[in-house]
Amino acid sequence: MSSEQIFSERKDKAQIEESGDFAPKFDSTGLIPAVALDSVTKEPLMLAYMNAESLKLTIELGEAVYWSRSRSEIWHKGKTSGHIQKIVEIRTDCDQDALILVVEQIGAGACHTGRNSCFYRKVVPGTPAALNFTQSDRSFDPDAVYKK
Repeated sequence: MSSEQIFSERKDKAQIEESGDFAPKFDSTGLIPAVALDSVTKEPLMLAYMNAESLKLTIELGEAVYWSRSRSEIWHKGKTSGHIQKIVEIRTDCDQDALILVVEQIGAGACHTGRNSCFYRKVVPGTPAALNFTQSDRSFDPDAVYKK
């Protein structure tokens, strides 16, 4: 990774909202949320977090690289499973504190549970609220892929 800074310094509201400067706003822990969307189906695949280093690597490599909060380390999506996410487009919201990664999902799925998407259940309102599966079948065997 080069040491060259690729993000713009955050200056004012006009620069952040109306200019072509990419000046992402990381939270107090240095992270920014990133939702991966399938480039073909537009279905949400997963939500993860990025720090400045993983976002820079994502841009440089053209593949999704996240920050693993549970392991406290850089996580190149698919390095273990082979299920990489090739970047088609990266979008940011108006105040640049959230990202959408439009990706080509390579391999059987994005979720560590063996499903195509991490969003395989929907919330059903009620008291208490419940979850209904929208995708019950697994697209791969996570035990075989991750060899836990």
